Amino acid sequence: MPKPSAAELAAAHTKTVPDVVAPGLSVLFCGINPGLYSAATGHHFARPGNRFWPALHQSGFTPRQFSPAEQDELLTHGLGVTNIAARATARADELTRDELRAGARRLTALVTRYAPAFVAVVGISAYRTAFDRPKAAMGEQDERLAGARLWLLPNPSGLNAHYQPPALAAAFRELRAAAQEDQAPT
Repeated sequence: MPKPSAAELAAAHTKTVPDVVAPGLSVLFCGINPGLYSAATGHHFARPGNRFWPALHQSGFTPRQFSPAEQDELLTHGLGVTNIAARATARADELTRDELRAGARRLTALVTRYAPAFVAVVGISAYRTAFDRPKAAMGEQDERLAGARLWLLPNPSGLNAHYQPPALAAAFRELRAAAQEDQAPT
């Protein structure tokens, strides 16, 4: 995947990244919003250094590490990806509270329509604002989102120094274990 030029990054402010979603997914991962790099390429979590794709593989969700350009392959593994807010920004903190709240309504509608078993939001601060849950903690939440089990994961951005790759993979692995248990025959 070629690196976007400065002009392509500047033009990305007007772009969105399409959802990768289908009915009945095991897990729908939900980022905060596309960064400019992702919007310029049209792929989720595309910036080099973003740890989403390595965490998916290291936690066992995928048989190998996919590149952002292979995002549609997630569907064959019962996985999907979307964002709370559609607007691309250089930094997630450029989003307004109203945009995040509108994104929460959009996400709820998407989950209602496609009925994934789990929704995993990657970015706890954005979740807290979008869903007005200021005390939400990492991991599974008590409430459900349109019937889906709700899970909060750390933001996989390389800027998130609180979670180094092994800890990030471990957090994703906990979700994977719950999803596998959820799918086990009774």
